[in-house]
Amino acid sequence: MTWTALFLSRLQFAFTISYHIIFPSFSIGVAAWLAFLEGLRLRTGRAVYRRLFDLWLKVFGVAFGMGVVSGIAMAFQFGTNWSRLSTVSGPIQGPLLAYESFTAFALEASFFGVLLFGRPRVSPRMYFFSTVMVALGTTFSAFWIMVNNSWMQAPLGYVVRHGAFVPVDWSAIILSPVVWVRFPHMLLASFITGATCAAATGAWYVLRNRFAEEATVMLRMGLFLAAVLLPVQIFFGHLNGDYVHDRQPAKFAAIEARWHDEQPAAEVLLAVPDSAAETNRYELKVPVLGSLIASMTLDSKEVGLTSFPKSERPPVAIPFFAFRIMVGCGIILLALAWVGSALALKHRLQRSRLLLRAIFVAFPLPFVATLTGWFTAEVGRQPWVVYGVLRTADASTPDLTVADVLSSLLLFGCIYTVIFGFGTLFIFRLLRTGPSADESVLAPNPKRPLAISGSPLLEIATVTQSREWP
Repeated sequence: MTWTALFLSRLQFAFTISYHIIFPSFSIGVAAWLAFLEGLRLRTGRAVYRRLFDLWLKVFGVAFGMGVVSGIAMAFQFGTNWSRLSTVSGPIQGPLLAYESFTAFALEASFFGVLLFGRPRVSPRMYFFSTVMVALGTTFSAFWIMVNNSWMQAPLGYVVRHGAFVPVDWSAIILSPVVWVRFPHMLLASFITGATCAAATGAWYVLRNRFAEEATVMLRMGLFLAAVLLPVQIFFGHLNGDYVHDRQPAKFAAIEARWHDEQPAAEVLLAVPDSAAETNRYELKVPVLGSLIASMTLDSKEVGLTSFPKSERPPVAIPFFAFRIMVGCGIILLALAWVGSALALKHRLQRSRLLLRAIFVAFPLPFVATLTGWFTAEVGRQPWVVYGVLRTADASTPDLTVADVLSSLLLFGCIYTVIFGFGTLFIFRLLRTGPSADESVLAPNPKRPLAISGSPLLEIATVTQSREWP
């Protein structure tokens, strides 16, 4: 493979967004979890919900910070590496990103401060309202990003004037049917990520015989929520497949590794795609199932990659394998959630140490599923950056050299690895330390002086100074 400035720019953006997407997807789920915990605490008055809230608030703060940092660095590349894309699509993408700042960041920044410092200074209902606003802000952030990306996947509501995409119908852009299958799919992925991490943390505490009450709450809530959300996620995944089948047939053929038109179409379960020979090696497939999945009929004709010019075909191996990894992660999580929930209802879950170990070990799976789903969508879109109207090769900054992009890629690689490696380790350390048992911290004190005493920041500092490393 020849290294060009275009290839390295694509690799750099893929690298930075792969780091970035992990933390927003996690923080969206944790923000909703925090609002739910605070609502339960307000309704029941149980101290366990407050202890769990304080623990996960610290985790949310670290994840939120890393998501913001990685997002800012990623956005700069629109000007440095993809200036043609910014020039051509700026009239649409610029306002959409601005809407994210005006809605999502405004809510998050305003009310996150209340979460950190405001509990002893505002009413319980106001504090709960703040948790809901933070969760709503993270949701708005996901919404505007998905509107932006969905427009690139299926552009609507624009005309071309003087070489630029100019919006003429914002309702078509924002209310695109593609948005309303892709946004719920991403939002559900975030909620499932938060639920799985909560359940995995609870399983870890049970296995270590620590924080019994908190572990039980996290384990049961996480498993029950995942058991309910995963079937809904599979349904929206099917709706995503429908839009790809109808609007991006080359991507759909690449995901299926289908080289030639078939009627009825078989479903390739596993294979090694060979793009040079336009065939699959070591193929395992099921007859007719491809037509059933694609169109819910037994005899539909499904298009193959050879029906498209080679210049308009996406790479095959990455979307093919990434899609199957995503589906595999979802099936494993669904099995664990359903079996775990059934045992929890029978009060037998804590005795099944093998299942508890499996739940704990499964905590990376929602992150892997999110990443591979994103790889499927973005790599499968190639060679288009705005599908069907702007090629990726025409969107990059002219006159970039290999040395320019390679140096920035190496710099990003070093900085991201160090910062996010330590950030991830710190989140693990917070969870290892566990919830606070100091009841004086848990009780609101309206006469407390204006200081950070009892705030999550002070507790984070305490964990930082501790010598109890993992």
